[in-house]
Amino acid sequence: QVQLAESGGGLVQAGGSLRLSCVASGRPLNYYNMAWFRQAKGKEREFAAAIHATGASAYYADSVKGRFTIARDNAKNTVYLQMNALKPEDTAVYYCADDPSLYVSLTRSDYNYWGQGTQVTVSS
Repeated sequence: QVQLAESGGGLVQAGGSLRLSCVASGRPLNYYNMAWFRQAKGKEREFAAAIHATGASAYYADSVKGRFTIARDNAKNTVYLQMNALKPEDTAVYYCADDPSLYVSLTRSDYNYWGQGTQVTVSS
């Protein structure tokens, strides 16, 4: 059974940094594109960043471009999200998800397995 487990969230002041991790168990990650989505209280879950299975390409929402970096270590079955210059509007639960498609999708419905999320809170 596939499981994705996020960690690394917490409370940070605006301008600070956090690194989220997503560890997969049950199957190797190297065949799957991976993404981070986030959901703020009372809002829809939205795309933040995605990375191709090979790590060769990465995609970002405009709201995080230049501040967030997605990376993966297939040997460790882990995907990361480095978040710098955090803003209060980045406050959300962050979820990782996988997608076996050939091309990277930015659409939530294309992703199959999801973790339970990790809370990120940015204070002003």
